[in-house]
Amino acid sequence: MKEALNLNSCSMPHIDLSPELPGIRALASYRPDTGKPLYELAQVLLRGGDSPLSEAERELIAAYVSYLNQCTFCYSSHAAAARFLFKQDAELVDLTLDDLENAPLSDKLKALLRIAAKVQQDARNVSPQDVETARSFGANDWDIHDTVLIAATFCMFNRYVDGLATNTPAADELGIWATMGERMGTIGYVPPSSTK
Repeated sequence: MKEALNLNSCSMPHIDLSPELPGIRALASYRPDTGKPLYELAQVLLRGGDSPLSEAERELIAAYVSYLNQCTFCYSSHAAAARFLFKQDAELVDLTLDDLENAPLSDKLKALLRIAAKVQQDARNVSPQDVETARSFGANDWDIHDTVLIAATFCMFNRYVDGLATNTPAADELGIWATMGERMGTIGYVPPSSTK
């Protein structure tokens, strides 16, 4: 299992956040008026029933972009959710994060993850060839749209979480990430109640 990146050098959040809540959960509790629409967006993108991408695939895109952004909280929590949703194929998550090109994924999902990586680096670099390659492997417009929107959204979430130096569990000794992944995989994205 890939170790979580722990690049947040701050020991305390930059603003007064609930110490009981990690990552974006603390931010959603701090500002419920902004947290609610962010959670609603995550719910639609990652759990919306009409997407041609499975919930596991969408969580993998979120984890992959968060990993590229070196956002420990988002990478760890969404990788855990993807593992939970992939069930017996949970190892796909770590194999993908370790080496996308050699991971045992479909060509379609690899092409979509390459697009997500370009969005993470500089979205203007997504080329017509990238899109055509994804289409040649069976991706449709909705797959491509959702991939780009998930990648762009998680770049924002990653910067929000890390820009305010939110609380991030340092290790998974207590199964924190697995518990969080199971919660996200079963109930989806429900903001915490305000503790302000």
